[in-house]
Amino acid sequence: MRRFSTPLLLATTVLAVSATAQERPSEPAAAIRVAVSDDPVGATTRAIIDGTEPGFRDLGEADFQNVNGKLDTWSWDGNAVKCTGDPVSVTRSVKPYTNFELVCEWRHLRDAGNSGIFLWSPIESMDRLKGPGLPEGIEVQVLDLGYKAAYEKGGNKANWFTCHGDVFPVGGSTMEPFAPMAPNKRRSFPTQETTRDTGEWNHYYIRAINGEVRLWVNGVEVSGGNQCSPATGYLALESEGSPIDFRGLRIRELP
Repeated sequence: MRRFSTPLLLATTVLAVSATAQERPSEPAAAIRVAVSDDPVGATTRAIIDGTEPGFRDLGEADFQNVNGKLDTWSWDGNAVKCTGDPVSVTRSVKPYTNFELVCEWRHLRDAGNSGIFLWSPIESMDRLKGPGLPEGIEVQVLDLGYKAAYEKGGNKANWFTCHGDVFPVGGSTMEPFAPMAPNKRRSFPTQETTRDTGEWNHYYIRAINGEVRLWVNGVEVSGGNQCSPATGYLALESEGSPIDFRGLRIRELP
């Protein structure tokens, strides 16, 4: 292993990614490239999956359909999409997915923006959305850093969520979250805070395999859970009151 000085990476190799918290179960036997940073506190596993690897393909307008938004809520350009945030709604994939890897970048265009990516959402919960609202499924939260301060302005305690990549079940969906967890034990809180500020691009790498979800934010694995039910269903991008851009949406389906 060749060593480089900080902040350059120590090494890049091919190996199975292990969990970043001791409470997390062993990783399935799936090899991906990782890099270990020269961290004074300890080695940090960083995913460098960017969607250019074999098997990935673009997700674009033809891969999604508007569920309960306006005609202009979503504006596509290749594998990038702009969302107005109005109304609270989703656009879903035209087909269900079971085992897959998903990469994308996102940026909020307004302070305190809120959005998310739904995994394994049941079609029945989509069909029930006749007006503003969100489906069931496993949500990978997409929050602007200013959301916490805005929430606390009214005297509310922001101890049940973070702005750095929470993962949690919605509605009738269930999941056993990885530690650390929210007080109600339903959300997986991130082990590190790596989200960038309003207007800056953030990178998400999501692995959803055999009912287990793992999220990397800007190269660092931070949260997830297993024993998800259902563990197959539709992807959805969330519109929730604030403009947001997504780009580089790519997916690799797995056996």
